[in-house]
Amino acid sequence: MDWLNSLLWDPSSVAHIVFLYSFVIAAGVMLGKLKVAGISLGVTFVLFMGILAGHFGFTVSTPILHFLREFGLTLFVFCIGLQVGPSFFSSFKKGGMTLNLLAVLIVVLNIAVALTIYFAANGRVELPMVIGILYGAVTNTPGLGAAQEALNQLQYTGDPIALGYACAYPLGVLGIIGSIIAIRYIFRVDFAKEEAALRDTEGEEKQKPHLMTLEVRNESIDGKRLLQVKEFLGRPFVCTRIRHEGHVSIPDQNTPFHIGDQLYMVCSEEDAEAIAAFIGRQVEVDWEHQDMPMVSRRILITKSDINGKKLGDMHFRSTYGVTVTRVNRSGMDLFAAPNLTLQVGDRVMVVGQQDAVNGVALVLGNQLKRLDTPNIVTIFIGLFLGILVGSLPISFPGMPTPVKLGLAGGPLVVAILIGRFGYKLKLVTYTTMSANLMLREIGLVLFLASVGIDAGGQFVQTVLQGDGLLYVLWGFLITVIPLLIVGCLARGYFKVNYFILMGLIGGATTDPPALAYSNQVAGNTAPSVGYSTVYPLTMFLRILAGQMILLAMM
Repeated sequence: MDWLNSLLWDPSSVAHIVFLYSFVIAAGVMLGKLKVAGISLGVTFVLFMGILAGHFGFTVSTPILHFLREFGLTLFVFCIGLQVGPSFFSSFKKGGMTLNLLAVLIVVLNIAVALTIYFAANGRVELPMVIGILYGAVTNTPGLGAAQEALNQLQYTGDPIALGYACAYPLGVLGIIGSIIAIRYIFRVDFAKEEAALRDTEGEEKQKPHLMTLEVRNESIDGKRLLQVKEFLGRPFVCTRIRHEGHVSIPDQNTPFHIGDQLYMVCSEEDAEAIAAFIGRQVEVDWEHQDMPMVSRRILITKSDINGKKLGDMHFRSTYGVTVTRVNRSGMDLFAAPNLTLQVGDRVMVVGQQDAVNGVALVLGNQLKRLDTPNIVTIFIGLFLGILVGSLPISFPGMPTPVKLGLAGGPLVVAILIGRFGYKLKLVTYTTMSANLMLREIGLVLFLASVGIDAGGQFVQTVLQGDGLLYVLWGFLITVIPLLIVGCLARGYFKVNYFILMGLIGGATTDPPALAYSNQVAGNTAPSVGYSTVYPLTMFLRILAGQMILLAMM
């Protein structure tokens, strides 16, 4: 039976390590799918399975445990950065600025409540444990990893901060959803009115391409070229087809407009009314049954040499006689402006004759199999640069030791920058969502299992004999107080739509269960809009905040 003892108890055995991690992760993921009142803990249940295994003496040699923990964290954070990078800077535009400021206020108040508890406890609890409680209260696992990495820099040997995280996490999830419900009843929200108000606001849909057919009626543009009409109007649009005296053609910049011509136009929703008022009335034309056969086709960009080029530099109309009407990126249609930067993975809508469209498809690639393979080079170049950046010491006045972004902050910053600007370095940053999620989830479960196994030996004693129940209470206060304050401010003063506010609260706490609950209750995409608007900045701040506090105050 030596083989069985080695498999179960030998912490340095490779078979034991794989066996233990496989059990902890599989059991945690399956149990995390169980729902109570429609709420589940998701993949975070891996942490609790790790704690359970650690409590019964199943462990792994320390160097291997630390390696798996830090590698999992680095991989997880880097994949998050790649995902949020393209939208990180654009999230500050227009109404996003207000939502992000409110999210930042939630982050600041979370920290303020946590530090107030720390000072009020007067030495009863150590600062690292308070930081662990803070991250459990806001359900932010990457922040926990960053704080743990900062403690490694400080050579901290006290109680594992995962104990505080585990105590605060379950009630943190309930507190976030409970705050969303409480704000609804405090302000007596009427869902029907919120939906009507949402439809009346200038939201995301008004930025989507709008298609219409216009008949030229304005005598002042009779005989004027397409380029001149664009200059007169001062609003961007694309004319993909023109029907003149019964014949259809693809116009270029020098094509003249005449009274009675029928134009197939693509523009932004907000410009449609002004363009129609200037050119002429909308009419119905069956463009598919005209004398010049035309096809519309989405072409997938798969060639890496197209990555980073501007749409106007491709000269599709002059070279191939086709028109690009819009570009779909990550499920969102973008207006085909000449200065739009193309990226691998974009789907380009091309209108023209069949042969010409096929020629454009050859230029852009349009080979789906090329995208099935993740760009491993970009991923590991990013990890290499992320570790390098995270290891650089940054000195601040008043801090006894230089600050490092660490294994969490460095890869996150580099991934955001690569996700947004990687095309300028000819790096293909596209990965399918499934590939990104796979890498991210593998990294997360490795991290959670390692943290749980490491903390498991002390967890039961902390909860039953120590201050575990007090940690639960403190975590609940850290969760609820900031959310209620900012939620009431957002609703009462800034008049934020309740559906958007639901997503704001979920995004400010980076809590997927809260988003799932909000989407289910709202029945529309508004919570997802609020969540995705504040998520990138909030994640960035939460990952950096804990380690900065520890490095500054310890």
